[in-house]
Amino acid sequence: MTLPAGLKLCRLTDVQRGRALGFDAGVFAVHGPDGPVIYVNSCPHLGVPLDWAPNRFLSADGGFIMCGTHGAEFRLNDGLCLRGPCRDDSLTKVDHRIEAGWIVIDPVMTASPKNVTGDAP
Repeated sequence: MTLPAGLKLCRLTDVQRGRALGFDAGVFAVHGPDGPVIYVNSCPHLGVPLDWAPNRFLSADGGFIMCGTHGAEFRLNDGLCLRGPCRDDSLTKVDHRIEAGWIVIDPVMTASPKNVTGDAP
C-alpha cells in the first residue's frame, strides 16, 4: 500500500483516548499510551479490514484493537496481536508526524510489521 506523503489525516484533537478513527486512505488512528498511532486497516491473518462498523476498531473497554472478523486483539501502542489466529503477528504501522496540530503521513510508510518491534526488515 502506498500513501501520499504529506496527507493530512485529521487534527490531533480528533484522536481521543478510547476511540479510533478510520480514513478512506485505508488506515486508522488510535490514541496509544504515548499519543496517536496510525495503522493500515488490514488484519495480518486474513487481510480483511479490522473495523466491523465505521470507526469501530476497539474492544468495549477501549484497551485493545480488535478484528471484527475473528476477534483477534492487538495492543494499541505497537499493534502486536495478543490473542487470536494471528497471535504474535503485528499490524502495519504508518509513519506520521504532528504538524501545526494535524496528523500528517510521512513520506515513508513502515512497510513491514517487523519494524514495529525494531527487527531488521
